[in-house]
Amino acid sequence: MKYIRHIAACLMAAVSAAPAFGDAGRGLEISHLGTSNTIVRVTSPARYLLLPVEESVDDATVNVLLDGRREATLNVRLARNKVDYYVPLDISRYAGRSVLLDIVTAQSRATVREASDDACWTLMSLSDSFDTTNREKYRPAFHHTPLYGWMNDPNGMFYKDGRWHLYYQYNPYGSKWQNMTWGHSSSPDLVSWTHHDPAIEPDDLGTVFSGSCVVDADNTAGFGSGAVVALYTSAGVNQTQSLAWSNDGGHTFTKYAGNPVITLESEARDPNVFWHEATGEWVLLLAHALDHEMLIYTSPDLKNWTLRSSFGKGLGAQDGVWECPDLMQLPVDGTDERKWVLLCNLNPGGVFGGSATQYFVGDFDGASFIPDTLSDGSVPVKWMDHGKDHYATVSWSGAPDGRHVVVGWMSNWQYAAEVPTKQFRSANTLPRDIALYRASDGQYYLRTMPSPEVDALRGRKATAVRGRRIGQRPQRFALPTQNDGVCEILLTLYASRAEAVIISLGNDAGESVDMVYDPSAASFSFDRTLSGITDFNHDFPARTEAPLTDDTKKLSLRIFVDRSSIEIFDGEGRFVMTNLVFPTSPYTTLTLSATGGRASLSSLEVYSLNPIASN
Repeated sequence: MKYIRHIAACLMAAVSAAPAFGDAGRGLEISHLGTSNTIVRVTSPARYLLLPVEESVDDATVNVLLDGRREATLNVRLARNKVDYYVPLDISRYAGRSVLLDIVTAQSRATVREASDDACWTLMSLSDSFDTTNREKYRPAFHHTPLYGWMNDPNGMFYKDGRWHLYYQYNPYGSKWQNMTWGHSSSPDLVSWTHHDPAIEPDDLGTVFSGSCVVDADNTAGFGSGAVVALYTSAGVNQTQSLAWSNDGGHTFTKYAGNPVITLESEARDPNVFWHEATGEWVLLLAHALDHEMLIYTSPDLKNWTLRSSFGKGLGAQDGVWECPDLMQLPVDGTDERKWVLLCNLNPGGVFGGSATQYFVGDFDGASFIPDTLSDGSVPVKWMDHGKDHYATVSWSGAPDGRHVVVGWMSNWQYAAEVPTKQFRSANTLPRDIALYRASDGQYYLRTMPSPEVDALRGRKATAVRGRRIGQRPQRFALPTQNDGVCEILLTLYASRAEAVIISLGNDAGESVDMVYDPSAASFSFDRTLSGITDFNHDFPARTEAPLTDDTKKLSLRIFVDRSSIEIFDGEGRFVMTNLVFPTSPYTTLTLSATGGRASLSSLEVYSLNPIASN
């Protein structure tokens, strides 16, 4: 009541102390109460209030009041001097109610008159539509992205009734991290995506951080057979774990009245849940972020959780916070054996700086995870991807045919908010099917392949070459020009007589990505220091390197080139490498050369790729 009386008093003072403007056509009344406080009243019905954003200014706090009571609080970089883009506030849900915005800006002014000159007040408007037409040069053609706004970690993915559901950390009110919400898309084929309304929004417990979803087929939680149950982190003053459920296939969720369901005295987040058949219980992994460990809980009903064990202190990469766990049992190729794999995302401390995904192979009994060790008793550090732009990788729950399908966030916390886009920021990696293989050193490693659904992206075959010798003189092959040069390159090389093979992608501007296959060092590297726009952050120009296991004299690659990314898969799944690139014009040429002797190009195929269907 004290807060509401304050608003009422401010409104009365505004009549004499500050200018007000608005007209019936515009449908807004704006009153400035002081140098940093403004009231916006909506006086006409509309679907959206369009908010003008300028990225270089500080966040304004926007309190949405319905009939005098606070409904939501948003943080928006309201434009002061110019508009970079608009974001929509959906007010159609408030039809028939009094909608008022109490806005506190960070950039205070000397006078109220000066504050009223900010661009946002004259450019804010009502509309029944919001144009999501792409205006970005670097928006991917065949990767999932939000229609607008910021995206980071994939969340809560599950498969049900023939559709793959993908949730993600989302800011609907700007293209920098803020206002964490679960965005939602779904697909029948992992390639074409339909965008839905945000699924889980902030509440008084906090914003909505990462988590997971399961389909409760046996109604263990009591929300109905087949209910989709989400566990996520509520990030308020502290981080707690909350539950919500859906009875319409994951489109709308009801938050559990008993939230939070897990509390700790220290920072913990990103609950990952699965059903453990052998013990007949739900298992939850929780990232004990600052303690660099994973906590393991069990539950009979998804609501009441018991801490059973912890894993990770002093093991693996420890230089950053641990986040976004995932634990799954995978088959070992060519055997009847199965092993457990624990994915652990950390930031910073990645193999090439910033954020990355490490993994541990071992055994799990339903309560404790025991990692495999080397002969000296140590636990090896293994990386899921050997690029700079692969993070927060988690799997789909309930994938069909026993598959284990994962997807990651295709960026790095070192520069994610500074990449040269504005209408949106960030994409997901291609979906990947994973299994295990046992290498000649006796260790188990992840085998990572593009999900077979990705093949549907292929258009015409632009190039087909067989049996070509590669020497010191570069051989050039044209890349497709349609769809901004997006393509898939498949090649197989033999380097038994060469010291190294250099694979380059280049354009007429002299920009290039240089990849080196070095059989003697058993490595494959990727250098993007001359790839195009790199000066937006000093950590972006980089060279990454992947080790090769077993046969190092032969290398098969699948290279996926999008408008702002390159993903490279070893043909046998031994490594994958994901890196962002921002060429000023598309790469048009593939160049191959060898040093220290000749290599053999067994085969080369280049396919144009079709843009994904997205709505």
